[in-house]
Amino acid sequence: MDFGNMLGESFAYAKDGVVGKWMQWILLLIATILLCIPLLGYTLKIYRGEKPAPEVTGWGTLIIDGIKYLIISLIWAIPCLIIFFVMLGAAITSYITNPAAIIGIMGGMLVGFLLFFIVAFITGLLATIGIIRFARTGSMGEAFNFGAILETIGKIGWVNYIIALIIIGIIIGIIEFILMAIPYVGTLILFLIVPPLVLWQSRYFCLIYDSAA
Repeated sequence: MDFGNMLGESFAYAKDGVVGKWMQWILLLIATILLCIPLLGYTLKIYRGEKPAPEVTGWGTLIIDGIKYLIISLIWAIPCLIIFFVMLGAAITSYITNPAAIIGIMGGMLVGFLLFFIVAFITGLLATIGIIRFARTGSMGEAFNFGAILETIGKIGWVNYIIALIIIGIIIGIIEFILMAIPYVGTLILFLIVPPLVLWQSRYFCLIYDSAA
């Protein structure tokens, strides 16, 4: 898998989608302000393989698709939510019944957080492919077709897939860290560049998925 070429192609896709197309950029910022739901719907258009970057049109469809995207994401998050609330409830109950056992409680929470992040990582790997499957098929059931999801990841290659996600995660994380370190202005800049970042990351995920073919 040529990670550099994928990053470059995705960057060019994002650049062509917003640079010089300021109304498109503004509409995507509006979609971000609206609880990101229309932006999620727009992301699905990218996942469908639309090239060049699709126009921001059909707001009703964007909102409906965005809600479906959100529902799918929440369902995938259920294992993590269960672990979090069970861990939190156990910690609170233990502290109320035996405040002196704070060291043991903190140790238990550490183990709980480790389990949480492991499960979040695994479900994140599966959910990313699942959501793209939903975008391609239009069926919410396909977002949870574990057999097809695992088969797709197998064709991509587990190592390639994980490395690809880590690379984009690190790059975007560094961008966010640098901007957040700049008081006030950095936060504003980060908000303004949400559209190209979303296009870049979404196209990158799309290329990862298509590499299975």
